[in-house]
Amino acid sequence: MWVAENWKDYEVIDTSNGEKLERWGKYILLRPDPQVLWDTPKENKNWKQLNAHYHRSKKGGGEWEFFDLPEQWSIHYKELTFHLKPFSFKHTGLFPEQAANWDWFSSLIKNANRPIKVLNLFAYTGGATCAAAKAGASVTHVDASKGMVTWAKENAQASGLADAPIRWIVDDCVKFVEREIRRGNHYDAIIMDPPSYGRGPKGEIWKIEEKIHPFIALCEQLLSDNPLFFLVNSYTTGLAPAVLTYLISTEVVKKHGGHVISDEIGLPVSDNGLILPCGAAGRWEA
Repeated sequence: MWVAENWKDYEVIDTSNGEKLERWGKYILLRPDPQVLWDTPKENKNWKQLNAHYHRSKKGGGEWEFFDLPEQWSIHYKELTFHLKPFSFKHTGLFPEQAANWDWFSSLIKNANRPIKVLNLFAYTGGATCAAAKAGASVTHVDASKGMVTWAKENAQASGLADAPIRWIVDDCVKFVEREIRRGNHYDAIIMDPPSYGRGPKGEIWKIEEKIHPFIALCEQLLSDNPLFFLVNSYTTGLAPAVLTYLISTEVVKKHGGHVISDEIGLPVSDNGLILPCGAAGRWEA
């Protein structure tokens, strides 16, 4: 498992009974986690000293209960700064486990000794965009949500990347890739974090099990003659790491060589020494 173990401003303190107890900077949050199937004693004092608690509804969704939490605050990862705020569906605007991927591709970019163009698809609030730009790449950031792209711009500015070569695109990722192919544009690296389920601007339904293989095949056409890496993230429980390896191998390795390694990504749990699984990633590199 690839573990995001270099955080100082974030930690999973403990886990029990379907929930994870987290520290985001100086604030303690309690959120549901479907992987936490165990019910262990809640001995840490922070279980009773929460700043906010997200309650899952049995009807689906849920809502926040706030005790003492600002509308927005910031945390740092190495040289990066991220603005956080609680919003619906339990999220805060950042997936800390992705730092394991940021460290991996940042090293590749820094050691490439050449200009690297990165395409970040389903780019959310820009964690990977900021990491790639800080490592020296030029980045095209694409997300269908205008609000998420605005948030990502704020994170970039807070990270000292206001003047970095980042293109901010509000668009449907599939349509953007199709247009880039027609334009003849190419990228040295592609990052994608596709949703399990979603709808396009005209109501098109995206189901990852049906769409991910053709989308990887489409994106492969955007790779340059000397590509550096190709990263696919998945939070879909039905997609095992081995499936990601095969999907990427059939399209990318077949045409560009190199190799693929896929694994779970996770976060260390301070109180019990466990590694909490948080999805999977497939990594191709030349």
